[in-house]
Amino acid sequence: MLVFLLRRLLQSGVVLLVMSLLVFVGIYAIGNPVDILISPEADQAEIARTIAAFGLDQPLWTQYLIYLQQAVRGNFGNSFVHGTPALALIVQRLPATLELACVALILAVSLGIPLGLWAGLRPASKSGRAIMGLSILGFSLPTFWVGLMLIMLFSVQLGWLPSNGRGATTELLGVPVSFLSWDGFKHLLMPAANLALFKISLVIRLTRAGTQEALLQDYVRFARAKGLRSARVVFVHVLKNILIPIVTVIGLEFGSLIAFAVVTESIFAWPGMGKLLIESINLLDRPVVVAYLLTVVALFVVINLVVDILYSLLDPRIRLSDQAD
Repeated sequence: MLVFLLRRLLQSGVVLLVMSLLVFVGIYAIGNPVDILISPEADQAEIARTIAAFGLDQPLWTQYLIYLQQAVRGNFGNSFVHGTPALALIVQRLPATLELACVALILAVSLGIPLGLWAGLRPASKSGRAIMGLSILGFSLPTFWVGLMLIMLFSVQLGWLPSNGRGATTELLGVPVSFLSWDGFKHLLMPAANLALFKISLVIRLTRAGTQEALLQDYVRFARAKGLRSARVVFVHVLKNILIPIVTVIGLEFGSLIAFAVVTESIFAWPGMGKLLIESINLLDRPVVVAYLLTVVALFVVINLVVDILYSLLDPRIRLSDQAD
């Protein structure tokens, strides 16, 4: 276990180093933020002072080395626009994005697994076919269009739910959350449903395919031959054995929910990291963009590690020590 964790930490460090180089070059080599941040009427002396203040007068490789030295100490530089540490801005917006992604994941799991299980157990029934048809629809509809339709229906036409913002928040262990208040929950419901739609369809199809494959296995036939109840066969022998691929995909998809919540946060004006990223890209706020991307990469690394550990808990045949060899 210890060897596995040390090896994964080393691999994670290499991944973060490579990503920092790619992101830095890709972001810092494009555009000139001074053209946006400084007044067009500024003279050359003022422009030169601004460039020197941001450290943009140094060669690109020098800027990267300075950035890397500061990043090791947890300093990702100051935002060009806000004048505050970039990492502090990301951390400030992180709870809103994590809350949105967690609620979307809960919706995907709580709806996707039961519906997929039902469709797998009754593939020829009308309900099973309807579930699979809806899953195809969920794959096909673009997120931005679904979000606009949700706003049109539930906010404009029916007036049931607010169309933007986060609403009232409540402190939970020092972190502001929306789901503990009715106003915050109403603000959270539509963006979470919009973000979860594609994931629900994915979980449905994975669960259905795993269920149909498991039903053909000898251990399921043996369990039925022993006279076990159908519910025990389904929930113990079928569901438990199909959870490993589902957990794998859900773990990776949780990372994608965090990384690609940009569209949903923009449509619903949700004050998360994605909305901050769009604003920073428009203003060429390089430190914030780089800090966001590296934060997302770090989250992916942590999620992958958690998924590997869950493997060993779900299937005793899988041992972390074997993976480290």
